Amino acid sequence: MKCNKVELLAPAGDLERLKIAYLYGADAVYIGGRDYSLRANAKNFSLEEIKAATEFAHQLHKKIYVTVNIVFHDKNLENLDSYLKKLKEINVDAVIVSDIVALQKALAYGLDIILSTQSSTLNYSAINFWKSLGVKRFVLGREATREDIIRIKKECDVEVECFIFGAMCTSISGKCILSNYTTNRDSNRGGCAQICRWVFKTDGPDFTFMSKDLNMATYIEDMINIGVSSFKVEGRMRSIYYIATVIKCFREIIDKIYAGTLTDEELKYQEKVLNRVANRDSSPQFYNKFPGVNESYFNDRVEVSNQDFLGIVLAYDKEKKLICLEQRNYFKVGDIVEFIGPKMENITYTIKTIINEDNEVIDVARHPQMKVYLPFEGNILEYAMMRVKI
Repeated sequence: MKCNKVELLAPAGDLERLKIAYLYGADAVYIGGRDYSLRANAKNFSLEEIKAATEFAHQLHKKIYVTVNIVFHDKNLENLDSYLKKLKEINVDAVIVSDIVALQKALAYGLDIILSTQSSTLNYSAINFWKSLGVKRFVLGREATREDIIRIKKECDVEVECFIFGAMCTSISGKCILSNYTTNRDSNRGGCAQICRWVFKTDGPDFTFMSKDLNMATYIEDMINIGVSSFKVEGRMRSIYYIATVIKCFREIIDKIYAGTLTDEELKYQEKVLNRVANRDSSPQFYNKFPGVNESYFNDRVEVSNQDFLGIVLAYDKEKKLICLEQRNYFKVGDIVEFIGPKMENITYTIKTIINEDNEVIDVARHPQMKVYLPFEGNILEYAMMRVKI
């Protein structure tokens, strides 16, 4: 599992998201099965789908990790052995675990182990203990500071995986019981009701206690320099547009850092794109200082889901010079948009003509998932996406 170049690790809640993640630049993807995963509300993968996903990943010479990271109660242990045995037969690259029983069983079947952030690992002594049990990589708690990471890399010969983008946990990673207490949904077995996102009514202003999101774009080069092995993006329940946009941004940041071509202007642009794709404000959180009042929401907040994602390219007819696009949000003739896609520069495009499936010229695409055709000179790939010009 050693990496010469830092790994970009993407989430995927189903096969479509997995394919998008790889196409837009992820080196590896982590997924959850139908059982034993902390995102029970995601669609998740059957064993047959995990097999198909693994074969697809390995054809691309990329990796796939499977989460088995719930906190196990006795009844959860039923069928765990057969499940882990099957994952080994499928040849997944590693399993992500937090419970020592799952760790022992996974090792017994010869699976590589990544210790989940649910274990709240933040110091080198704990890491050396887990390493002695056979763990090869550690997803540090989101509370890890720069100094923590440096000390761990100095004292331990292990791979370190850190979150770089996505939601934060208001509690210490893996230790929240608010959901259990208020709704009887176990946050440590995949049922988190996200109580920290709720707005509480008081006699005065409405009160919340949720963290703002995490965004480490500014510190990616520093994290590479101090020895982080894998950059992890949160969001197995997020949209294909979120995954495509975030992975593309960090792919470009990482590649330009290694090429020595990342400019301040480019970084600011990528941060602008990342800030638009998230519904909440973001910050580096614990990395460079202890989070304070500016890293959390204490009074009511506004979470705006933008309408940037306008459509996904289904095909391009080179002879007719027409893009076949599946609409995702309202757009009209005269709009200035842009296409983003795998391994391509962004293309600015002015919509001059929209043709529907009945070969009629229309002024507006307003029906979700309708297919339309756009005249286009050049070449564009399947799975490219059209969005509002940023």
